[in-house]
Amino acid sequence: WEKSLSLLLLWIAVFILFFLLSAPFFGYLGDRYNRKVILSAGIFLWSGATLGSSFITESYSWIFFLSRGFVGIGTASYSTIAPTIIADLFEKDQRTCMLSVFYIFIPVGSGLGYVLASSVTQAAGHWHWAFRITPCMGVIAVALLILLVPGPTQDAAEGHGDKKPGVQSTASTTCRSFVWSSLGVTAMAFVTGALGLWVPVFLSRAQLFHDLVPPCLQEPCNSSTSLIFGGITIVTGIVGVITGAGVARRYKKINAKADPLICAVGMFSSAPCLYLSIMLATQSILATYIFIALGEFFLALNWAIVADILLYVVIPKRQSTAVALQIFMSHLLGDAGSPYFIGIISDALQTRQNDSHLGAFRSLQYSFILCAFIGVLGGGFFLLTALHVEEDREEAQQLCRGFYDLSSEV
Repeated sequence: WEKSLSLLLLWIAVFILFFLLSAPFFGYLGDRYNRKVILSAGIFLWSGATLGSSFITESYSWIFFLSRGFVGIGTASYSTIAPTIIADLFEKDQRTCMLSVFYIFIPVGSGLGYVLASSVTQAAGHWHWAFRITPCMGVIAVALLILLVPGPTQDAAEGHGDKKPGVQSTASTTCRSFVWSSLGVTAMAFVTGALGLWVPVFLSRAQLFHDLVPPCLQEPCNSSTSLIFGGITIVTGIVGVITGAGVARRYKKINAKADPLICAVGMFSSAPCLYLSIMLATQSILATYIFIALGEFFLALNWAIVADILLYVVIPKRQSTAVALQIFMSHLLGDAGSPYFIGIISDALQTRQNDSHLGAFRSLQYSFILCAFIGVLGGGFFLLTALHVEEDREEAQQLCRGFYDLSSEV
C-alpha cells in the first residue's frame, strides 16, 4: 500500500502546484474583468478535466496526473473569485450569512467526496465512476450561476454599491490584520490538510487494536473508515460554519474584534480535542471519533469568519488579489506540505519501532501531535489579528469613502 500512498501524494502535489500557480492569475483577472464569466469558465474547466480523467487508461497515467493539474486551475478560479462575488452582492450581516452558506460546502464537499467516492466505487465496481459524478454537479453549478446570479458590480462592499466607475484604487492589500489572519488561515489549512489525508489511515491502524477489521495493512484505509470520517466531516462542517457565523453576528454588536477572537477560540479549542483523539485511539475508538468531531467542529467555526475579515479590511477593488494571496500562502505553507511533513515524521519514527503493526500506528500517532501545536500557533495569529482589525477596517472604509467622494467630483 506504500506505493499507492506515494501515488496519492504525487496526485495531490500536482493538483496543489497548479492551484497555487494559477490562484494569483485569477486574482489579477478578478479585480479587472467580469468575475461571473471567469468563475463560469473555471468551473467548466474543472468539470471537464474531472470527467475526462475517468476515461484515461493505465498506459497513459501521466495524462491522469496532468488532468489533476487542470482541476487545480479550475478550483483556483472559484476559490479566488466566488467570495468576492458574494462581497459584491451583499453587505455586513447579510454578507456574513451568505459567506457561511458558501463555506459550509468546503467541509461538506470534502466529506461528501469520501462518501460518494466510496459508495459509487463499491456500486459500480470500478473507481472511474467516482470521477463521473462530480462533473454533473459542476454543470448544475454553471447553469445556476448563469441564470440566477446577477452580474457583480465589484463596488457593493461596505455600503458603497453606488460608487461610480472609473476611479481605480492604488491602495495596497497589505495590512497587519490581513497578514496575521492569513497566517492563521495557513495554520488551519495545515491541520485540515493533514487530517484529510491521514485520519482514515490512522483510524484503520487504530482499529487493529480493537479487532474491528482483519489485521492487515495492505490498504491505507478501508471503506467503512472513509465513510464514517466523511460523515463526521459533513456534519461538523455544517454545524460549525453555521454556529461560527451566528455567534459572530451577535458578538460583533458588542465587540468590534469579535471575528478574530472567535477564530482564536476555535483554533485553541480544536488543539486539545485533536490531541485527545490521537492519544485515546488505543483505549477507545468511540472517544477518538468524538474528539475528531469536536476538533473539526471548532476548526469549521472559522471558515466564513476569516473570509469576512479579509473582505472588510481590503478595499473592493483589491479583494480578488487579496484572496489569491491568502490562498497562495495558506496552501503553499499549509495543506500543500502538511501531509508530506506528517508522513516524513511518521517514517522517521517508524524506523525505531520493532513490531510492524504497532510501529506503523505509533509513528503516525506521534507525528499527528504536531497538528495540535500548529492549532495553538494559529490561535496566536488570530489574537494578533484582533489587535489591529479595528484600525485596518476603519482605514479601508475611509479609502472607500475617499474614492467615492473623488468619483462624485469627477
